[in-house]
Parts: sequence; structure tokens; C-alpha cells
Amino acid sequence: MARTRRPTMADVAALAGVSLSTVSLTYSGAGPISDDMKARVEKAATELGYAGPSPQGRALRSGRSGVIGLVIHEKIAQSFRDPITLSLLDALMSDLSDMGLGVLLIPSPAVDSEERALLETAPMDAAVLVRVRDHDDPALQILRRRGIPLALMEGTPPSGAAAVNVPDAEATADLISRLIAAGHTRIGTVTLPWGSHRETGVIDPAAIAEPVWTPTRNRLRAFELAGVEPCVVVEARASAVSEGIAAGYLAIQHESRPTAIVAQSDLLAGGVVLAARELDLHVPRDISVTGFDGLDLAWLAPLELTTYAQDTAAKGHALGAAVKALLAGEEPLEVLTPLEFRAGGTVARARERG
Repeated sequence: MARTRRPTMADVAALAGVSLSTVSLTYSGAGPISDDMKARVEKAATELGYAGPSPQGRALRSGRSGVIGLVIHEKIAQSFRDPITLSLLDALMSDLSDMGLGVLLIPSPAVDSEERALLETAPMDAAVLVRVRDHDDPALQILRRRGIPLALMEGTPPSGAAAVNVPDAEATADLISRLIAAGHTRIGTVTLPWGSHRETGVIDPAAIAEPVWTPTRNRLRAFELAGVEPCVVVEARASAVSEGIAAGYLAIQHESRPTAIVAQSDLLAGGVVLAARELDLHVPRDISVTGFDGLDLAWLAPLELTTYAQDTAAKGHALGAAVKALLAGEEPLEVLTPLEFRAGGTVARARERG
């Protein structure tokens, strides 16, 4: 049985009684077309069952794929359970959609992984790296070698790349300073992961290399900015309430007996509060807790976290603007999105723990 020939742009032009360029401009939106002319083209296309220009042909003519690579370093399932990541991706992908661009989600390979085929071969016009290792990042190395325009979230951009960051070191230092002003001298911290494939546990920062993830390193460096050293450092395997509970137990029961815990995310902070409750400690009377992100954790009621809030939607829109600028051949953007202090009810004057 003979295959039915797929209608072409030329067929639409003939039926509509217009030039081929008029049909092309109707679909590309690259030039002024009257409403009447557009309606004629669309009517002819509907009658012929013409679905529009071939994506492959359009890519060949333009030299572009219409695809933006979105590199996720955490496991995809973990990323889509994180409200911070979800809010950012929602804003970013909405902007990319408005630009007529599609998104290809790509899990970043480990440093020694051979699973790099997608990064090395997938067609993409630009790539967004949702966080990046500060050194030896395989995704960054592969994409730079391919000459793919890059936008980074929370990282130090290489030459020619765009970046969107937050002043998290300064904000966390302010939280620590507020704890010091409240009389706290034994301040511990529950950190985000230091690298890939880590486990939750107490660590000695002097005994291992510094974190490869920018947010972890910045928020830990805040202690130096505030002029104190943490009495205990507990690394969490992921930004999740369950990991915050596990880390909270380790931090609260540490021999240093902290009277305050600085958690590097609100989800971790919420977990620390739950751990304190399970240990029959009152927050903030017995132990103070701070977070970071500005999430609405209704299940902590009546408590609200003392934290710094970030506008993750603004970060997503800034990344979308960076992609647009890169595709237009403009100078890469380096954006610092603001943070806002929120005084909750999880910080009080220091008192000795029994």
C-alpha cells in the first residue's frame, strides 16, 4: 500500500494563493503578516492536514536544535522532591517555553563515570547547569569542550559563561552574628552535601578537602566571616527533612553541646527541630535553630523558622534571561539575586543545656 505523501509548505502556499515566503513567515513569526493573510494560510494548512515545518528541516536551516540542556547533579527523583529546585525549574522552563525552546533533562555523570554519551552527543543550543562542582566537574568539562554556551546556577562561571548566584555566605554570616548577639558561643552547623555520594555524619573540616559544591562551601565559610568556628559540623547527605532529623540527632547530642544549630537549608532546619522535639528539647528555649531558603513549613506550626529567604522564581527567570542573551550572542550575564531576612520564632537567648 502506497504511503500518503506528507503535505508540504509549498502545498499550503498553492492552496492559500500566497507565496512560499508568506507561509514560512506565518510559521516562524519572523516578519509582519496581516491577520487576513495569516488566516488564509492557517485555513489552507488545516484543510491539507499540514502540521507545520519539519523540526529536523528547521534545525538544519537554522543551525539550531531548539533544545536547551538542563544538567541536574542530584538524582532526578530527589530534585523533583525539592521545593526549591521545583520553583526554580518552573520559572526557567516557562521562560524557555515562551522562547519556543524545549528542554532536555540530563543527569550529570560522576567524575569517573563512563555514562557521558548524552552530554557528549545530544544536540542543544545552550546548557544550564543547576549547581556545578568547583573543580573536576565532568559535565562542565564536556560542554565546554563542545563549545556549548553555558549558564550556571550557584557556581563560579568559566570565561564566556553566565551565572546566577546568591549572597549566601554574607546572609549566613548575619544569622551567625545574630546568634552571637543572643549570647550563643557554642554554635554547630548542619551542612548540605560536600560532594557526590556522601553519607550523613559528623566530619572534621580540617581533615578533608573543602566542599566542592558552592552553596555548602559559602555557607560554611560564613563562620569565618562571622569570626567564630562551629563547635560541630554535621554533613547531611541531601537537603531533606529525614536527613535533617538524622543530622540533628548527631549535632544536638555531640559532646560540644551546642546551644544553636545553623542549618544550610530550611528542610534540614525543620529536621533539626523535629530531632530536638524527639530529644525532649524545646526550640528555641533549649536550643536555637536557623535555616536558609524561606520555605513555608506549615507542619512546624506554631513555630516559624528564623531564616534567609531566596526568590527561587527570580533565579529561574534570571537563568532564562541568561540563556536568551547567550543565544543572541550577547555578553554573558552574571546576576546576584537578593535574599531577605525573616525573623521567626526559632532563636532565643542562650542558656546552658543540662
